[in-house]
Amino acid sequence: MARVSLDDQRLYLNRHLQWIAFNKRVLEEARDRSNPLLERVKFLAITANNLDEFVEIRVSSFLQKIEHGSRDVSPDGRTPTEELELVTSAMQGFVREQYKCWNSELLPALAKHQIRVLSLDQLSQKAAQFARTFYEKRVYPMLTPVTVDPTHPFPHVLNKALSIAFLLRRKRRSMEKPFFGVVTVPRALPRLLRLPTGNGGIHFVFLQDLISAYAEKLYRGYEILASAPFRITRNSNLYLEEEEARTLLDAVDSQVAQRRKGDAVRLEIEAGAHPDIVSHLVSTFELDESLVFRVDGPVNLQRLFHLYDETPRPDLKYEKFVPRVVQIGHDADSLFETLRRGDVLLHHPYDSYDPVVHFLQTAAHDPRVLSMKQTLYRTNSDSPIARALLEAADKKEITVVVELKASFDEATNIKWARSFEDAGVQVFHGLVGLKTHAKFALILRQDPDGKIRRYAHLGTGNYNPSTARFYSDLSLLTCDESITSAIQDVFNYLTAYAEKPHYKPLLVAPKDMAKNCTKLIEREARNARRGRPARIIAKCNAIVDPPVVRALYRASQAGVDIDLIVRGQCTLVPGLRGISSRIRVRSIVGRFLEHSRIFYFENGGTPEIYLGSADWMPRNLYERVEVLYPLKDETLRQRICKEILPAYLEDNLKARALGPDGKYTYVRRGHNGKGFSVQNHLMRLAHADTNGSGKAREMAAKVAYNRVSEGALPPQTPEPPEEVQDSSNATV
Repeated sequence: MARVSLDDQRLYLNRHLQWIAFNKRVLEEARDRSNPLLERVKFLAITANNLDEFVEIRVSSFLQKIEHGSRDVSPDGRTPTEELELVTSAMQGFVREQYKCWNSELLPALAKHQIRVLSLDQLSQKAAQFARTFYEKRVYPMLTPVTVDPTHPFPHVLNKALSIAFLLRRKRRSMEKPFFGVVTVPRALPRLLRLPTGNGGIHFVFLQDLISAYAEKLYRGYEILASAPFRITRNSNLYLEEEEARTLLDAVDSQVAQRRKGDAVRLEIEAGAHPDIVSHLVSTFELDESLVFRVDGPVNLQRLFHLYDETPRPDLKYEKFVPRVVQIGHDADSLFETLRRGDVLLHHPYDSYDPVVHFLQTAAHDPRVLSMKQTLYRTNSDSPIARALLEAADKKEITVVVELKASFDEATNIKWARSFEDAGVQVFHGLVGLKTHAKFALILRQDPDGKIRRYAHLGTGNYNPSTARFYSDLSLLTCDESITSAIQDVFNYLTAYAEKPHYKPLLVAPKDMAKNCTKLIEREARNARRGRPARIIAKCNAIVDPPVVRALYRASQAGVDIDLIVRGQCTLVPGLRGISSRIRVRSIVGRFLEHSRIFYFENGGTPEIYLGSADWMPRNLYERVEVLYPLKDETLRQRICKEILPAYLEDNLKARALGPDGKYTYVRRGHNGKGFSVQNHLMRLAHADTNGSGKAREMAAKVAYNRVSEGALPPQTPEPPEEVQDSSNATV
């Protein structure tokens, strides 16, 4: 049997194809008839939003590398040119599937419920008059038609703006060469117009159809030969020279403004567009044919979010979910006394995010609190947490580390940073060359007994109460001295570059997280070889770091059972005999976005559990300030071990398993013939807790896990561990 190095390219899936595979799983939710119809429409819109960001950042980076002559090779052995070819081909196929879903599945299903998206020639007389009036009063005054000629250059088309191209000919000059016209549609206008109906139905018309139909008023004196909606996606990477910038805030602010003018990366245009229009656009934006996407339907499926929002049919949406509210004291003294008695763990969105907001607001207004320190990576534009910090600025010491380079949230963060500075808050932007992605807050308080104590919140998600309603995340509230002291040291690192040899009990990137994660994996391998209990369960967004993947391969070879619950990209190849036969990879895509990170290590029968903001990706381990924190309280550890992780491993409705071929397939119904959804189950638990007694919750929990209630699942392939003398080699 051949021996193969664990660096072998065949042992790594392409991370970008794996991202597209993740977006396909989201698309599967749009096609899943068991989901409410309007939620399926929303899932389709989400796939379009995801693809936009992928093109703006990832595809742009390929083009940038190719332009610079990069010789980088991915772990699976591909150059940037080869990766671009692979990815664009996969994207073309994915876009075809998106529009097939819209045209063949969602539109007919919507029509059955009297929800229709109509063309103008399908409108009733009343609806047509309404549409024309709307165009005359709201749309026409905002449009600026451009005819491209020597005195009128091609207008600058903003990133992802809807535009309409026209092929024009002057009337009474039929022999003259056609002109090219462009109208950019203002973003203030709704992309879908709801029409009046007299039969109880809900009808819409796309704005692009309205503008195209009445374009003759824009181009008086011209004959319109053809028209086509199109959309340009631009490079949205930020290129900052932080060392030379006067302030990072000004540098990012300038780059965000430039983002709207970045190089064109993708052209989306209506299928059947006149060839002269397509060729003119391709030439103008200097695009390769592979980056032209001819779509069989509305350009930019993101606009379907509006259809979801504007359709008042609660029967076609998810039933409203009310999270469990955990009461942590009724005033400041009782809140902090509760935390002195023990840590509090919240699992959002099943547990309301309100206690986190309450904790920070209470601290901001509590006269006993001496200082507050907090990181902000992404928050909402009307953040109650940010407002609380502003209100406290003139009463106590407030320090905020605002990450300005949080992709696509830079403008919001810049606004808050300037507001903080104006209020006298000490504002920092982290370390040069590193994003601050860690989520934690530190409160210093003089308690009624006269002692000064530190209290902290640590999270896996952002300080954003809005997204906390549909992101799955974990929050820990604690006054554990070892943790709060370490958080203080991390803040010193962020504000003064004051480095320490370690930040125990925290794992901190880029200082020691990668090294310690590998050590934890290697410890499980040693325990397996010695016949001691050994198991790893990791729940995160992505696993693409080659050193971590190699460590997991070695652990599998040593006999460690490994379950990876990975929402997005996973480059590890599971199920390879002699290499990864003990590794199982599953992905869960459902109503809530799986965003929590949980890392479980059996540790010979004394499990260790870490939570935090980091995935096993190079950017998280080496290019960001990240924190993983231990869960020390035994009751809270049992909640992870007996309630949360087993449910994720039991899911057989929304879970897909990754095979050795790099493809995901649904995990079929379980041994009892019934389907089990972890998200539905956790909602039921929260409901039982809110509307019943603890016994109701206990009974609901017992129903969930017949196979996993005793702990570890058996290995998928019951083979003995294979000792590998050279850890860089494996048997296949």
